[in-house]
Amino acid sequence: MKTFNNLPFGRPNPLNDFLFLKVMGQKGDEVQLLGFLNAVFHSSGKKQITSLEIMDNTSFVKDNIDGKSCVLDVLAVLQDRTKVNIEVQLGNEYNMDKRSLFYWSKVYIESLKDGQNYRELPNVIAINIVDFDFPRGGGVHTCFHLREDTDPSLIFSSALEIHCINMVKWRKLKEKDIQNDPLHRWLVSFDKNSPQNLVEEVAKMDPAIMAANEKMNYVLSDDPESEHYWKREMARMDERGRLEYARDEGFAEGMEQGIEQSTIEIAQKLKKAGDSIEKIQAVTGLSMEVIEKL
Repeated sequence: MKTFNNLPFGRPNPLNDFLFLKVMGQKGDEVQLLGFLNAVFHSSGKKQITSLEIMDNTSFVKDNIDGKSCVLDVLAVLQDRTKVNIEVQLGNEYNMDKRSLFYWSKVYIESLKDGQNYRELPNVIAINIVDFDFPRGGGVHTCFHLREDTDPSLIFSSALEIHCINMVKWRKLKEKDIQNDPLHRWLVSFDKNSPQNLVEEVAKMDPAIMAANEKMNYVLSDDPESEHYWKREMARMDERGRLEYARDEGFAEGMEQGIEQSTIEIAQKLKKAGDSIEKIQAVTGLSMEVIEKL
């Protein structure tokens, strides 16, 4: 297996959204996508998927790939007409719950053509791979359905199913079971920080992971594709830097105004938890300007 020790940042990031799409979401990537989906569904007792059709992502153009305006997700249709949408989100923008529902609903609504009956709407499964702690309190892999409050066994509809793969919780997991859990093998492969020898081990154990690694090598060996990969990486790093700068500026401004450090820290925690600016303002008494910069 090819290694990337000569790259400026070491091993490529398989969860770079452009690279993930190129490896898992194009015609010809059925082997690796089938393997990953079956690994995700393994713990829920779903029947193994034997075939799928990958829908090409045409929502971006090369001119804007170094920005944030394109949505690089993977969309496939399973043999029972269920649609699966996979999105990778590495930065926490504190809107993952609503973002995921929005993209789920978009796929769901666009499945109904003029003149069709509502019965024609397929089930839609959303899979979110996130590199921050979401949902808070959940584990490595969480799955949500529409259930009755007092009787969780009663499902309102099977149309909605949302999975979250939490890479932060994965890295903290002490017991990783690559022998028996296929999802754990995939997460080893997805984690940029995984040791190369472990990546090679899981690839030998799983032909679909081997296929994914070979496709990644192929994509990065092409100069224009490699350039797109690095543009997406640099755009993500720049955005993270801007957020960190804004947070530090907000902290500094608060200190200059004589605001106690504990108040600022409370506001930062509330904002990280996804609370609205109005609620944070009511709890801490800080101005909206300061809160927005935290």
